[in-house]
Amino acid sequence: MSKSDQSFLRQFSLLIAGLGVLTLVLIFTAWTIYEHEPKEVDPNAPQQLSASLAPNGAVYAGNTGRAAMEAAQAAAAKAAAAQVAFGGSTDGKTIFDGVCTACHTAGVLGAPKVGSKEAWAPRIAEGIDTLVQHALDGYHGPDGNTMPPKGGNPSLNEAQVKAAVTWMVSQSK
Repeated sequence: MSKSDQSFLRQFSLLIAGLGVLTLVLIFTAWTIYEHEPKEVDPNAPQQLSASLAPNGAVYAGNTGRAAMEAAQAAAAKAAAAQVAFGGSTDGKTIFDGVCTACHTAGVLGAPKVGSKEAWAPRIAEGIDTLVQHALDGYHGPDGNTMPPKGGNPSLNEAQVKAAVTWMVSQSK
């Protein structure tokens, strides 16, 4: 073997050895990072498991079944009523910031921008009750503008919607 071949083999061997050492260093570094990463612990895992294993429905038969069904419906209605947005707050600005600002700041789907007197003037002329009703029930205008019921947040109650509409109107007069 010539001197240049020996030199090439020595350099190539050193390159392969260096790459092997680099590989081991990267593997060790990744393993160390993985070991120090906090493990994800979901405290709700048992409840989620029991909810996924629970039956999807129930069978109600006769008077006993009817009473159980009515009790279940009453409990569901009570739970739904307890889910009021923003803790039941009727601060119009808070509700606007949490729900309405997404559309009424940028004018999404033809929503009048808060503070735009020319956009709000014809709406204000219809009366606050009409505006509140449109906000509660949703609205599809003739010019293509669309308002989802309760701004897309069904947990808002009527007083909260009225407070938000009143606040927007007061900012746009």
